[in-house]
Amino acid sequence: MPHFLDIHKTDAADLRHIIDHARTMKDARAGRPRGAADDDLPLDGRMVALIFEKPSTRTRISFDVGVRQMGGQTMVLSGADMQLGHGETIADTARVLSRYVDLIMIRTFDETVLTEMAEYADVPVINGLTDRTHPCQIMADVMTFEEHRGPIAGKRVVWSGDGNNVCASFLHAAGQFGFDMTFVGPEVLDPEPDFVGYARDKGVKVEIKRDLIPAVEGADLVVTDTWISMHQSQTARERRHNLLRPYQVDRHVMEAAGPQALFMHCLPAHRNEEATSEVMDGPQSVIFDEAENRLHAQKAIMRHCLGL
Repeated sequence: MPHFLDIHKTDAADLRHIIDHARTMKDARAGRPRGAADDDLPLDGRMVALIFEKPSTRTRISFDVGVRQMGGQTMVLSGADMQLGHGETIADTARVLSRYVDLIMIRTFDETVLTEMAEYADVPVINGLTDRTHPCQIMADVMTFEEHRGPIAGKRVVWSGDGNNVCASFLHAAGQFGFDMTFVGPEVLDPEPDFVGYARDKGVKVEIKRDLIPAVEGADLVVTDTWISMHQSQTARERRHNLLRPYQVDRHVMEAAGPQALFMHCLPAHRNEEATSEVMDGPQSVIFDEAENRLHAQKAIMRHCLGL
């Protein structure tokens, strides 16, 4: 079954095809109203289940719009609607959904929910986010970088802050697309060794550093993410602020990186915390291109999963 569960679980040639296909579809829509259908309607007559145990803005809207542009229909289900694993097993839920829909996208907390859904579903399953990884976001990020700077292979990406799920998928992408990566942040928030080890085993350079300014010098891309998760307590929020304050991306950081460096943030952002508004709205920022490209990348991912 051609699931899209993680970047390192998809063949590198397939990942490249997805990115190239996304750009082709984006170019074909130039100048059209957002609600206009694509020239072809590969999802005509198909139903896609969008499951959200975690709230979402970009993931929900981009998948929903993408399905509609390709002629399909969506069924949006919240965690409360599904109660995954409560009363009915995830395996049984997967089997039942497979009788009703052609494709499942799930945004959840525990990675095992995703993997069990994929194991028992008879239709493709897409990872819309788990606590460990966020592959759809990074496909959009690779697409965005290449729109502005050409092939990402051989470039250097610097991640500042928390070695979270988005950082993890960046490390997977480093191995699959062939770019080097530097993580800079506090030791207690280092990315998991398995993610670092995967990229290094694929032959790319991965560095772990603690000082932000020297780490970004000569970078091709500087990336950060929110410091705070929505479910964290006030005490945990204050502790993370204290840990991460030295890793804010501001004008001085981007000046140290150089004019060739792009800035990315997957959003939502806490402005003037992980990054200043001056940077987010500045000439090196591509954050809104990034957000738009979630739509195009995910359309290509859905077509890949359905063999279209």
